[in-house]
Amino acid sequence: MLMSRYSYKVLIVNVNDKTYEIKKFEPPDVLGPIDLGVKLHTDVYESWKHDVFSDKNVIVIGKGPFTGGKLIGTHRMIVVFRSPLTKTLHVSTLGGAAYKFMGTGIDALVIEGKSKNPTMIFIEGSENGSVGVRFEELGMKELLDIYEGYKGRRGTYALTLYLLDKYFFFIKENNARALVVGPAALSTIFGAIFSIDFDVNKRSLALGAEDSAARGGGGSVLFKAHNVIAVIAGGKFRPAKTNPKINDLNLINKISREIIGKSYVEAAVSATVKYRFDEKMKTGGTFGVNYPHYKDLIPVFGFNMIYLSKYMRMRIHEMIISHFWKPFNDEVFIKTKSWYTCGEPCVAACKKVWRGKKVDYEPFNGLGPMIGVFDLALTRRLVDLVDELGLDAIEIGHIVSWIFDAIERGLLKPEDVGLDSKPYFNPLEFRQQYSKHNADLAAKIIEGLVSKKSTVLRLIAEKGVRVAAKELNKMFSDRVRVRGVRFEDLVVYIPFGDDGYMTPNYYWAPGMIAPLFILGRYWTNYTPTFMEPEDFAASSLLRAIKEYEIDNAGICRFHRRWAEKILQSLYSELLDINIDLDNHAKTYYKRIAEYSVKANALPRPWEGSKTKDLISSIASELSMKEWMEKFSSEFSRSINEWWRRFYMKVCTELNIKCE
Repeated sequence: MLMSRYSYKVLIVNVNDKTYEIKKFEPPDVLGPIDLGVKLHTDVYESWKHDVFSDKNVIVIGKGPFTGGKLIGTHRMIVVFRSPLTKTLHVSTLGGAAYKFMGTGIDALVIEGKSKNPTMIFIEGSENGSVGVRFEELGMKELLDIYEGYKGRRGTYALTLYLLDKYFFFIKENNARALVVGPAALSTIFGAIFSIDFDVNKRSLALGAEDSAARGGGGSVLFKAHNVIAVIAGGKFRPAKTNPKINDLNLINKISREIIGKSYVEAAVSATVKYRFDEKMKTGGTFGVNYPHYKDLIPVFGFNMIYLSKYMRMRIHEMIISHFWKPFNDEVFIKTKSWYTCGEPCVAACKKVWRGKKVDYEPFNGLGPMIGVFDLALTRRLVDLVDELGLDAIEIGHIVSWIFDAIERGLLKPEDVGLDSKPYFNPLEFRQQYSKHNADLAAKIIEGLVSKKSTVLRLIAEKGVRVAAKELNKMFSDRVRVRGVRFEDLVVYIPFGDDGYMTPNYYWAPGMIAPLFILGRYWTNYTPTFMEPEDFAASSLLRAIKEYEIDNAGICRFHRRWAEKILQSLYSELLDINIDLDNHAKTYYKRIAEYSVKANALPRPWEGSKTKDLISSIASELSMKEWMEKFSSEFSRSINEWWRRFYMKVCTELNIKCE
């Protein structure tokens, strides 16, 4: 029997009417922000019936139930929306922002309606739990002027500085933090929700503590569906006042010792070694660890490394270590030790800052080796540009490398995308000194995507990779025929429905492109391995369910190694919620799948040759003889068999009818 005194407090704002109300949702219906998002999109707004940029595509921005207590790593902001890329529900996350958001006294913000002018939402919580909301508007010209330049910064940085200056008293009094969108949200489908913490003492931005909820185009939904450009939230409410148990370190230690065999802090410290500092590897953070750990399995040159010999891949790996990884490691771990948190107190201190810029594996690989740039300073410039424009760095890495590859193969000419020269994108002939040339061209493409500089870039910005590839096949049919390769053959993506898609994170792993219902995240088995499709599906679905639980609790996945072990007990002991978490998460993951059915956005079989080759190449790399023989004898049939068997196993486990 479920016994609980916990409820999920939600602020629902209508930016068209400039009205708001507070509702409470009870367990077991809603435990956290993803539950809320699935429930609202499915039961209330029925957003699948409408255009993806309809105001019915509500944005849910929420935190987990453990914020404000002694549990570290529990202050992640979770964003739920219908993605303009996949066309189904998506979940994106942003580090640390819930540490200040908790001051509002609410657990989640829901944005509905659409404002006539670009709007900022201010949320202020009092000590007694009351919530104040106000709306401020900007003219479009004023917004564009700010994006163009404010106090020497552009885009998201400029808008955040503007907010700090104009609303300094509100921000200081309420210890507030802002979530903003950049120019990319206005003109593309892959705009991010970006957040830079404030340093009110210096009246400046706390650079190094910036982060974004970028995957899936949430920033584009926030602007195009609702005309919201910023949420500024904070206040004086403290969650531990209403639930002292989340502050009871003795109780937390008791739970940890009984299950893990260590005190809570000991468990958290040992579980986050990779992200802080690994003594064995003499490095830390995702960027520091991934390159020496994965070595030649790192995706480079638009995933074209899958066609290279191990010898050539190791040559590229050596170039990465010498010119890309070593400058980072020497400065961050030997000379300066510039480690920061995402904005909450945390033992991991996972934000490794190199010359003022936070360095993480995904964005730096996407705008580095993935596009033929093996110079850390040049990649730093590109990542800063992407953050400034408010783009998803992973998506942009795929797009730039796709365009470079298309030029290399003769499907595009440089002038088609606003360039005056070709990139260096043949890994067999590449030299490290070519990095600057490629970086300069990449910057032009990134700017051109947001400004829609050419017909090709406009098409990609407005429609995304999958639809653009099909249209480009028609636009350049003569080139496609002569070259014998299609545009979708040069980019890795997972199809959803008729025109949805998602590009994978940067791992040479079948699980990243397997038929699951939320991809582009780590809701899968993303290890570089290969196994029978039913076994792979079972392991990937299990990871999806566990990752759902972590995100729904607002916990940073860098803490998953301790959190997954004691999360069930934390709900029971700290919140008085006795529920089977695995079953709860599986039920809601099934509801996401059922939403995908209604939205005509179920996973579809792979379309491009490179995506299919990613599967067969890892089987070959790992010497999986049975599947190597299948792929070599009847490639098309065998690759479709692996996809179908994986998908049917997932559908069977969820007890849903798949296409």
